[in-house]
Amino acid sequence: MSWNPSIEALFPKAGKLDSIETQIIPRARDLGGFEVKRALPAPARQMVGPFIFFDQVGPAEFLTGGGINVRPHPHIGLATVTYLYHGEFQHRDSLGSNQMITPGAVNWMIAGRGVTHSERATAATRAGKSSLFGIQTWVALPEDAEETNASFEHHGKEELPFLEGEGKQVRLILGSAWGERAPAKTFNEMFYADAVLEPGAALPLPDDHEDRGLYVTVGSVEIAGERFESGRMLVFRPGDAITVRAGERGARLMLLGGETLSGPRYIWWNFVASSQEKIDAAKQAWAQGDWAHGRFQLPPGDDQEFIPLPD
Repeated sequence: MSWNPSIEALFPKAGKLDSIETQIIPRARDLGGFEVKRALPAPARQMVGPFIFFDQVGPAEFLTGGGINVRPHPHIGLATVTYLYHGEFQHRDSLGSNQMITPGAVNWMIAGRGVTHSERATAATRAGKSSLFGIQTWVALPEDAEETNASFEHHGKEELPFLEGEGKQVRLILGSAWGERAPAKTFNEMFYADAVLEPGAALPLPDDHEDRGLYVTVGSVEIAGERFESGRMLVFRPGDAITVRAGERGARLMLLGGETLSGPRYIWWNFVASSQEKIDAAKQAWAQGDWAHGRFQLPPGDDQEFIPLPD
C-alpha cells in the first residue's frame, strides 16, 4: 500500500542528538563458517522494549555442500523471530512444524514453558553455492506468558503490512506501527520492521511506543546532523520525536521496540526467565533427556542428535 499521507503531513524534525540514549556496537562472533554480530543483550542495555536478543547473521557465502546447520536445542520464556534478507533454511520444531524460511517472510516461535527446534540448510540448498543474510531476535515474554504452551506461526511476505512512498519501503514484521498491525500473535505492544531507504529518504519512528530503537544493517543514517554507519544499534529516549534520514548510499534498517517488561530477565544459554528457579528447572529437564515423557521433545524428522547442555 502507499505510505500513509497523514504521517508525511505531521513529519517531525530530525530531533536532537541527545535523544539517543544508548549507542551499541555489536560484538562479532564466528559460529563456524559465518559471522554473527550480537547487539543485544549488551552491557548498556539488556532489552529494547521486550527484545532481549538481537543477532545479525551474515552476510555469509557457502560453497557447495555448506550451509547453516544448527542441531536441535531448547528455549523457554521467549519467542524467536527469524527474518532473512538473502538465503533460506529449514525450521523444524517439537510441535511438528516443518517450515522453510525465505526472504521477507517471518518465522515466529513462542517457546513458553518449553520448545525444541533446529535450523538447517536443506540438501537442495547445499547442492550449490548459497548465501545467508538476516536477523534473528528473541522477544522476552511477560511473566504471565512464560508458562504458556509453545506455538509456531509462519507468515509469508505478502501477508505482512507493506508501506512505500517518498523513497522508502517498510515491511511491518511484528506488532503495530504507522497505523498498521502485523498478523502474528504477541503478548504485549511492540513493533518490529524492516525499512529500505533510498539516499536522502527520511523515516519517522513510531511515537506511540514506550521504548524505541533501530539497527543499521546496510548503509548509513543521519540523525540531527550526525552520521551513523552500518553495524550500529541506537536506542532513543522515550517520547522524543525522531526522524532518521538515509545517507548518500541509502540504508536498510531494522526498527524495534515496544512496551517494557516488569523487570530484567535472567538469561542462560537459550533460556530466558523472570527467575533463576525457572532457568534451573529447564537446565535439569534438558540434561535428563527424557524425550518421550519429559518437558522437552525433539523435532519429528530431526531427532537423531541434539546440542547437549553446556558445562
